[in-house]
Amino acid sequence: MDKHILQGHAAVFLANTIFGLGVPVTALLLTQWVTPMGYMLTRCVGAAIIFWIISLFTPKEKVAGRDLVVIIVGGLLGFVISQTLTAWALVYTTPVYYSLIATLTPVATMALSAMVLHEEINGRGMAGLLLGIAGAILLVVKNATSGTGKNDLFGIVLTLLSLLTWVIYLIVTRKVSTRYSAVTQMKWVFLASSVAVLPFAFPELGQQKLYSSACEWTGIAEMVFIVVFATVAGYFAIPFAMRYLSATTVSIYTNLQPVVASVIAICIGQDTLTWDKPVSGILVLLSAWIVTQNVVKR
Repeated sequence: MDKHILQGHAAVFLANTIFGLGVPVTALLLTQWVTPMGYMLTRCVGAAIIFWIISLFTPKEKVAGRDLVVIIVGGLLGFVISQTLTAWALVYTTPVYYSLIATLTPVATMALSAMVLHEEINGRGMAGLLLGIAGAILLVVKNATSGTGKNDLFGIVLTLLSLLTWVIYLIVTRKVSTRYSAVTQMKWVFLASSVAVLPFAFPELGQQKLYSSACEWTGIAEMVFIVVFATVAGYFAIPFAMRYLSATTVSIYTNLQPVVASVIAICIGQDTLTWDKPVSGILVLLSAWIVTQNVVKR
C-alpha cells in the first residue's frame, strides 16, 4: 500500500477514535457546564486561535477565491451545522443511540453519491442500504414510546440531520481537500465558524457555568479535550485523509465511533445496555460492511 494512503487510513482511524471519545465527553459538558451554543462557540474560537497560530509556522498557501468559498461553505456544513445538531441531539438522547445512528454515515455517503455524483448502486449496495435503514427504524420505533434519554426520538432525528450534513461536507470538499493543507483549510473553516456562531451564542454567554466561579477543573479538562483533540486534532486529520482517500472510504471509519462511545458511556453510567442497542448495532455495522465491499480499497 502506498505510504500516503497508509497515512490517510491512520489519520482517519485516529480522528474517529477521538470523535468516539468526544461523544460522552460532550454529553458531560452539556449536562453540567455549557449550553449547546456556548459549547459550539468555545470549540470554534478555540480551534480558530490554535489553527491560525499553527499557520504562522507552516508554509503559506494562496487559496483561490472559488476554493475558499467551497472550504468555508463546506466547513459551515461539516462543523457548525453538523456539530450544533450533534450538541442538541446529545441533549435529548444518549451517546449510545447517537453513535449507533452515526454508523449509517457510509450508507448515507453511498446514497448521496449515487444521487449527486450518479454513482451506481448494485444489488449488494442496495441490501446494505436497506439493512442500515432497518437498524435506524428499530431505534426509532423502540424509542418512540420509551427510552433513557430526555426525548430519544427527537434526538435520533437530530442525529440523522447531523449525519447528512457531515456527508454533504465530505462530498463537497473532496476535490478542494486535495489542493490545500489541512491547516490552511481549517484556519478558514473555524474563523468563518466563529463569526457564524457568535450571534446565536452571545445571548447565552451568561448561562455558561464553565465560565463562572462555580467552574471546576473537571469541566475545564473536558472542554480542553474537546477543543484540542476532538476539534483541532480530529478536524486536522480528516482533510489530511481526504487528500488520499475517497469520501466513502473516509466515512466508513465512522463505525469506530459507536464502539468507543458506547463502551465509555455505559461504563460511566450515561446509558444502560438494552436489547435494541446490540441488535441495531449489528444491523447498521453489517450494513456498513456490505457497503464497504463496494468501495475500491484505497
